[in-house]
Amino acid sequence: MRILDKDANNGNIRIMLEADEDVWHLFNVLTVGDLVTASTTRREEKAADKLRAERSEKKRMTLGIRVEKMEFSEDDIRLRVLGVIETGPQDIGQHHTLIFETGDDILITKTKWKDSQLERLDRAVRDSRKPKILFVSLDQDDATIAVLRQFGLKEIATIRSMRSGKQYDERSKEDRYHSEILSKIEPLAADNMPIVLLGPGFEKESLATELKSAGFKGIHVHHTGQSGMVGVNELIKTGMGANILRESSVGVEMEAVERLMCEIGKDGLATYGPNEIRSAADAGAVDTLLILDSKLREQDLDNLIRTIESQQGKVLVISGQHDSGKELSALGGMGALLRYKR
Repeated sequence: MRILDKDANNGNIRIMLEADEDVWHLFNVLTVGDLVTASTTRREEKAADKLRAERSEKKRMTLGIRVEKMEFSEDDIRLRVLGVIETGPQDIGQHHTLIFETGDDILITKTKWKDSQLERLDRAVRDSRKPKILFVSLDQDDATIAVLRQFGLKEIATIRSMRSGKQYDERSKEDRYHSEILSKIEPLAADNMPIVLLGPGFEKESLATELKSAGFKGIHVHHTGQSGMVGVNELIKTGMGANILRESSVGVEMEAVERLMCEIGKDGLATYGPNEIRSAADAGAVDTLLILDSKLREQDLDNLIRTIESQQGKVLVISGQHDSGKELSALGGMGALLRYKR
């Protein structure tokens, strides 16, 4: 994400969406009641014969709409924002839907920007400089390819080795299996993107040799008890490959939630529930507050956040799009790691 202009005192911030993840950040920053101004297309008004259902061509124009509803699509990484037109050359007072994706230039106007929303924009700018991570989780039978984005893991494809058949000899089957994996990886891999191969057995080492021969760089190999998406989550949750995942916001989030659940499980240095967290914050006992992103959209928690940060505590916003976010949601959307037992 790029911030093009910032005048938060007057409620105006203009941004450019530069990556898929920026659309997710925008979804978490916008709230009902905001004024959003962007370029869009709408059918031009016809002065004559307005009673007749005449369909004119769509014309590009800049419209400002007052947000009433938002829908984020993870499949095609788009954000639909529905609202009433307040500024623009035509149709004031009518409904319109703005659709945002990478490359869009957007002006957001709020009555008041929350500290957490401003931090979210700063985080989006920081995270845009970090590479994504490509996972290939495999054994001798199947390979799952997934990408770690800033808001969660996305499974891209599953490939079968077909080694149980008798049509080809074993060497031929391995070549076909690895070639198909390579064909799926090539369009996904970008410069400086770490490629993590994981799973049980020795299939990952064999694939690593082939990838290096094909010119791929940044290859990391890790052993896990299982393959597939279960193996990827195992790798992240157990802290294996921590050096690779440290630069990933999702890796940090999943590790923090795993630590929270562990501490709660042994009645250790953790708590959850709004009253318990507020009490711990007032006592200066909160080391790290974990908040689900949807919780920040639904509630104003700036006072709680300021209390914790004023005591040198940390606040970590957790995406609800990955498994750890769902675990935190089951706790009510918030949890706290403590400095000491209360």
